[in-house]
Amino acid sequence: MKKGRILILVVIFMATVAVSGQTGPDYAFKVLANKGANEVKVGSAWSAVKTGASLKKEDEIKVTENSYLGLVHSSGKPMELKQAGTYKVADLAAKMGAGSSVLVKYTDFILSSNSADAKKNRLSATGAVHRGFTSINVFMPDNQYANVYNNLVIINWDVTKVKGPYVVIIKNMFDEELLVKDTNEGTVQIDLNDPKFAGESALLVDVKTKANQKSKTEDPSHLIKRMSPAEQAKVKKALQEISIEVKDETALNKLILAGFYEENKLLIDATTAYEQAIKLAPDVPSYKEAYEEFLLRNKMKEAK
Repeated sequence: MKKGRILILVVIFMATVAVSGQTGPDYAFKVLANKGANEVKVGSAWSAVKTGASLKKEDEIKVTENSYLGLVHSSGKPMELKQAGTYKVADLAAKMGAGSSVLVKYTDFILSSNSADAKKNRLSATGAVHRGFTSINVFMPDNQYANVYNNLVIINWDVTKVKGPYVVIIKNMFDEELLVKDTNEGTVQIDLNDPKFAGESALLVDVKTKANQKSKTEDPSHLIKRMSPAEQAKVKKALQEISIEVKDETALNKLILAGFYEENKLLIDATTAYEQAIKLAPDVPSYKEAYEEFLLRNKMKEAK
């Protein structure tokens, strides 16, 4: 009986130790985006802030003039710092309430996708698509990833090899033209709520130069496919788990949404989110760099 009591006490003690030993993440924030000569103080030494770095509560950060930091808290909550000054990480962390643990999944996905190892693996991968001299590289995914959740679609293409002006032709699956847009830029926005697309479950996209608008091309049309109600409901449910944290129109939130869409194989929606992030913070190189890596790893853009 005595041995039994001792055994029970040992089990309780071990369980208590195990519970007390369980701690949260060993960081307060991670750096998702960075612009300028920002610094972090670890111990007594200051050093440059790097994208992907972890900040601990005992650290300090210095945001310089005309600089920017996009941080994500260990709880999943994002934070942008634009005001120059020195901040204690502990003070910043104290301002962050409970966040979505699901959100951490997507911020970690963004960081891992843009890590040095990920870039190295991409460079060693094969299977890149090479286009002809007169072909326009439209930054859209293979047709197997043509599903789109949102109604706003931003279509982009490479303007460095084939000069404009350009014409974007949207057709239905019967090859009937529904919309024609002229532009001198390398981008257009398409609203799937446009009455011209009513009743169409899928659309074909062609981008040509104005001079070759009527000519046939060997390049296959790109596909935009509306999701079924069941598919849309599934994505909506997943999006609701993080929507409160990313409801504000900030570049950092758009970056996180891009990670969400890419993780869910909605590459067209991810493209749109990246473009929106860049538009909201055009002078922050981290967003352009993340977008470039996204296009390359998904073989939507040819490596130079």
